[in-house]
Amino acid sequence: MGFFSPEDGSHALDLSARQASGLPIFGVAVRYPAGHTVPMHEHPHGHLIYADRGLLRVEAESGQWLVPPTAAVWLRPGVAHRLVVPVALQAHGLFAREDICARLPATDCVVHVSGLLRELIVALTRTDNPAASPERMRLLGALLAEELQAQPALPLHLPWPAADEPDDPIYRVCQALLNNPGDAATAAEWAGRLALGEKTFHRRFLQSTGISFGKWRQQLRLMSSLTLLMQGMPITQVALASGYDSHSAYTTAFSKQFGQPPSAFAANR
Repeated sequence: MGFFSPEDGSHALDLSARQASGLPIFGVAVRYPAGHTVPMHEHPHGHLIYADRGLLRVEAESGQWLVPPTAAVWLRPGVAHRLVVPVALQAHGLFAREDICARLPATDCVVHVSGLLRELIVALTRTDNPAASPERMRLLGALLAEELQAQPALPLHLPWPAADEPDDPIYRVCQALLNNPGDAATAAEWAGRLALGEKTFHRRFLQSTGISFGKWRQQLRLMSSLTLLMQGMPITQVALASGYDSHSAYTTAFSKQFGQPPSAFAANR
């Protein structure tokens, strides 16, 4: 988070008053319309991003995260990022002072949002709360830090090429697959398009993303399928649109990645 919605002129958030409060953790909530993109920006604070509905996409140099309402993205201080908003939602942003960040996750990640953590996020981002005394907000922030430490990291991260340049061949492959997760081209076919040997392609892909091409593409397909499930698309159609040959193959891969079948995720969307 870093900018207001288009209705408010899309100007950058002014956090100076909240920073001047001296609170170790402070927050803000902003409503964004469907299709909105918050441009690349960064904060000197640790940043927790939570959306109350839909599937928010957070993009940074180190990767991309798809965030359902049961999770939040944690970013270290100074990490440049942008937000992609597929459906209208309210985004909650929490900002933690650097000394507090020493006790929070040391890497950018997606964390589970427990019922308690969700209530703390909402309380800390309310600006119309008459009971929001500085001491109460300080205590809520301290409890949020403790609860955040206890949350497990979730497999919703998609590593991105370290050489984040449009003319980098591995970047082009990743961007093309992001635009069309169901693309069935094999590694050999991608290598041929790039005039590379297949072994060279695999080696360069691993060097750029940290994982193999096959694992990266499966992770992309599964993460992208969450959006379709959230939209209510039938699971068989989701499977085919995501590049899987059958409902069963998709369900097996989904369950292994997320610990529950797509039917359970869709039922709780």
